[in-house]
Amino acid sequence: MGEIVAAFATAHAPQLITRPPDEKPEQLDASIAAMAELGKILDETKPDVIIFFGSDHMESFSLTCYPTFAIVAGSRAKAKFGGKEFDHPIHREMAEDILNGLVDRGFDMAYSEDAELGHTFATPLQYIIQQRNIPIVPIFTNVYLPPLPTPKRCAALGAAIADIVKGRPEKVAILASGGMSHYPGTWKYPTPEFDFDYWMISELEAGRTESLTGMTSAQLDEAGNTELLIWINMLGAIGNLPGELIQYTPTWHHGHGFMRFLPKRERKNPPLQVKEPFGGFRFKNAGFEFYVHPPASSYALNRLLFDVRHDAALRARIIANLDDVAAEYGLDATGRKGAQALVDVGGATIVSDFAEPLVAAGAHPLQALMSLHVIFSLSHKAKKAEQPAEAKK
Repeated sequence: MGEIVAAFATAHAPQLITRPPDEKPEQLDASIAAMAELGKILDETKPDVIIFFGSDHMESFSLTCYPTFAIVAGSRAKAKFGGKEFDHPIHREMAEDILNGLVDRGFDMAYSEDAELGHTFATPLQYIIQQRNIPIVPIFTNVYLPPLPTPKRCAALGAAIADIVKGRPEKVAILASGGMSHYPGTWKYPTPEFDFDYWMISELEAGRTESLTGMTSAQLDEAGNTELLIWINMLGAIGNLPGELIQYTPTWHHGHGFMRFLPKRERKNPPLQVKEPFGGFRFKNAGFEFYVHPPASSYALNRLLFDVRHDAALRARIIANLDDVAAEYGLDATGRKGAQALVDVGGATIVSDFAEPLVAAGAHPLQALMSLHVIFSLSHKAKKAEQPAEAKK
């Protein structure tokens, strides 16, 4: 009989790989150290396979087709981000079994043989899995492009996967990659809801998972925590087990949360105690505010931003002659005005400052910010290459 022997949750912030100048290195190092500690759980439990719950930041899937839940059921998991490339084995037999088993249990699943994975997967591959050659099963949940699945549906998915695991022989680790509070690409990016995060950590350390699963997806959007739907996938698989906080890093734009749930051990630190519900956060309950489906009029711009993520030649062409690219993609005047940010970001100190004109033109905020980071990386590398050797140190 199969068994879930390990379960833990991790942040996957892209800055942990790219280390841009607007981050505090000591905060990045603290988060990376927490990920290394989570990696030791794999040595402790020696799983045969890792079920890897993650999200898509509109880099694997686009507005052409965006699934609610999807499994990569090929033979290799290929992830790219920030100049890093990963080629990791997939446990294909288990991936196919989970795919078929979920459909049998009433989940309408999408699947891919070869979807390119982004930093949701790349960052934990870099800092948690590292050189451990444990095969994975990558599973996507849509957390940024409404309509989103409900927390209860995400928990049900995890429970169904746990049921499938029981019918197999492997020892399984569950890695949930996402969270905590952040609002990438939006006006609220510099002001995450850290107090909400501390409250949620205190609830999960007490084993009160219903505090999370009882929320709505729109409430998670308000609190900057739609990525906690990924944690709910894991919690659905393991039940109401108390967790242990490994590290929480409150950066200027993002709460990096790292928690261990299985295997159980004696706590190294006392659990957090936050009594005020939601950490004092007051919900407006007015629906999705930060991440909504982009208007049809901005499709061409969002398509360009998706392609920017995958096409180095396109990024170079944008910098050299944006007008030609804008004409090729059929951008209207509003889209062309917003796309100028892709050129202007080359001189950025804070990349996120350049998201606003793209969002105003109809770009999905997350897609806008991630495209800016990718194209900034190109400009940044070019500038470093032009510097004298002494200046690069």
